Amino acid sequence: MDASAPLPSLFLAHGSPMLALDGGAWGQAVSDLGRRLPPVRAILVCSAHWEAAGPFRLSSAERPGVMHDFGGFPEALYALDYPAPGSPGLAREAASLLQAAGLETQLDPQRPLDHGAWVPLRYLAPEATLPVVQLSLPRPRTPERLLAAGRALAPLRERGVLILGSGGVVHNLRRLDWQDASGPEPWANGFQAWVDARLAAQDAEALGEWRSAPGAAESVPTSEHLDPLFVALGASGTAGKLAAPEKLFDGWQLGNLSLASYRFD
Repeated sequence: MDASAPLPSLFLAHGSPMLALDGGAWGQAVSDLGRRLPPVRAILVCSAHWEAAGPFRLSSAERPGVMHDFGGFPEALYALDYPAPGSPGLAREAASLLQAAGLETQLDPQRPLDHGAWVPLRYLAPEATLPVVQLSLPRPRTPERLLAAGRALAPLRERGVLILGSGGVVHNLRRLDWQDASGPEPWANGFQAWVDARLAAQDAEALGEWRSAPGAAESVPTSEHLDPLFVALGASGTAGKLAAPEKLFDGWQLGNLSLASYRFD
């Protein structure tokens, strides 16, 4: 990739928190991507695990730290850290872009990085030296509002900022195989294929109608894990045109948990 070109935007599945201990083939793919990227100044990540009522929020702490926002996992998982610095300056820069697009935004100097941010970042940028700012998912929200946020933030890609959405295309904790002894069921494969087809067609309007897609009710019982995809997709646009995806990883965890991850140039 031309070092003078804008950085890509990314959507990375973060699966089960156990990926932080053993990322397997997904972790290798994300690590390989991190090594291939041109120089990055900072990372702005929108995770499924920060929902807040009202405006968009941006973490603005100098040292955000991490939260272990899950329960019932091995003690080794709770010992993991990701001591990346924050960037109040980038938070203000991103807030200005969002506000200029008519999107109300607030800074949050207290918010730590949740596992939707730090689990993939442990593979993408393992040194934890790049500044990280996290963007919330507002409530209420629509795909159109999230796409607009991505479009507003897109200029950051030309300023050395990597824009990352973190979630999962198919994410239903009630329908997982916790023994990880089976593959995805037809409803999960069907919804994943539907999303892939809309991304390949660069059809954000059709993707926004995902609730009518086959398998949607089972695959996306709540939207927070799919929603960061719209931020990453909106940020991919140049001259009003969305980028076609490169599928970085295509696989499953715990039966029906999609690890599909994408790069948009």
